[in-house]
Amino acid sequence: MFRHRRDRRKGFSLVEIMIVIVIIGLLAGLVTVNVRSYLAKAKQNSAKQEIATIVKALETFYASYSRYPTNEEGLDVLVKPTTKFPEPLLSGGLTDPWSRPYQYNAPGSVGPYEVISFGEDGQEGGEGVNADITSDQLKEE
Repeated sequence: MFRHRRDRRKGFSLVEIMIVIVIIGLLAGLVTVNVRSYLAKAKQNSAKQEIATIVKALETFYASYSRYPTNEEGLDVLVKPTTKFPEPLLSGGLTDPWSRPYQYNAPGSVGPYEVISFGEDGQEGGEGVNADITSDQLKEE
């Protein structure tokens, strides 16, 4: 009777291992799909916050110079020291979370200026994660 127990194999069959691997793969796929949407939303929120910071710097520039930067000056004037601002108004690069530069238009479509991020696809227009994020939208919210 004891011999019979010793002769049994201990371990898993190939079929059992394959089933576990397939289940783990399915779970990993579901997690990846769900996390991707959160990551895209986080990048959009980050772009909104960065545009709001740029808008504050533009208003500070206007308060000191009684004008907004021209299209030729662009947003680069905000990251350089000037006589009125020995420390730049903005630090760091002026790129959106998708590593593309923010677009600056003066005059803007609604106001005296407009700051735009073209979203994940980098194209004008779009919906969802590809939607444009503009300074005009932030004023509406």
